[in-house]
Amino acid sequence: MSGAITDVPGVSVGHCTLDDGSIQTGVTVVRPNGGNLYRDKVPAAATVINGFGKSIGLVQVEELGVLETPIALTNTFGVGAIAQAQIRATIAENPLIGREWPTVNPLVFECNDGYLNDIQALAVREEHYDAASAAASGTFARGAVGAGRGMSCFDLKGGIGSASRMALAAGTSYTVGALVLANFGRLPMLTIGGVPVGRALAERAALEQRANADIAGALVAKPEQGSIIMLIATDAPLDARQLKRLSMRAAAGLARTGSTYGHGSGDISLAFSTAYTVPHEADFVAVPPCVADARLDPLFHAAADSVEQAIIDALFQATTVTGRDGHRRLSLADAAPDLTQILAQPTR
Repeated sequence: MSGAITDVPGVSVGHCTLDDGSIQTGVTVVRPNGGNLYRDKVPAAATVINGFGKSIGLVQVEELGVLETPIALTNTFGVGAIAQAQIRATIAENPLIGREWPTVNPLVFECNDGYLNDIQALAVREEHYDAASAAASGTFARGAVGAGRGMSCFDLKGGIGSASRMALAAGTSYTVGALVLANFGRLPMLTIGGVPVGRALAERAALEQRANADIAGALVAKPEQGSIIMLIATDAPLDARQLKRLSMRAAAGLARTGSTYGHGSGDISLAFSTAYTVPHEADFVAVPPCVADARLDPLFHAAADSVEQAIIDALFQATTVTGRDGHRRLSLADAAPDLTQILAQPTR
């Protein structure tokens, strides 16, 4: 196992990264499988933990419990362009859409990368979705790439993170994987493995009276105003109602890292299963026997663990980025070169 969402068989991830001066943004695409998702939909469900967000497609997912496009991640002002790209791509694959067949439900999630990226430039375009989709594979970069290029996390550099766990449920071993777009939190909140790492960094900065705007800004008592998108994939046979329950466990993993889902935070999770598909044209749908509700706890634990580890992965994988108007976000490695010693200290 690679420790990523792509450990779930069939799942692939691709990025298109825009790194050009004040333009620090991009697109990330997650494909549940390599097939025609409109013709053979994937069971899914979402949970809105805090709804300060501008995603598109959640209403139909809530109603019908399926995905019919890949999942796209980008910045807030890129949602419209990426949704249009998804529509065009799906029509090209299924020419009857909007005529003999119903329209398609694009699914785009967003976070605001405006601190590092000139979001007003509307730099994300349709071709960037196409490039990210074409690049989708079982191995992919994490950190300051794709949609994560301009994202901040705990006043440090955030972005794309991923992790996976194995879970034994009802006597069968299943894989649960998570991918996050991490763009939330204030530095003093950051907790890694139960250790208040962010508080230690903030206290050190205050003690040293560091004239470093990258860290000093984190010492100002500002509310949490970021967002996070958490995607959970599994090969366990679950129906949409059970996937809704699984998606809710993302909140447990998020909370372990120190988040309190602040007023201005858009915290959304989505879970899907690759165990079966739902055909577009059918009179009856054959669903395999699903894991009994009373046997779901190992999957719940795996989902929470994977989301927590994916957030930490985003911080560890990210590199320092300078963007709009000279704004800079330090990577965790650059902000805390002695992180190993901090983690070894007794929890305060």
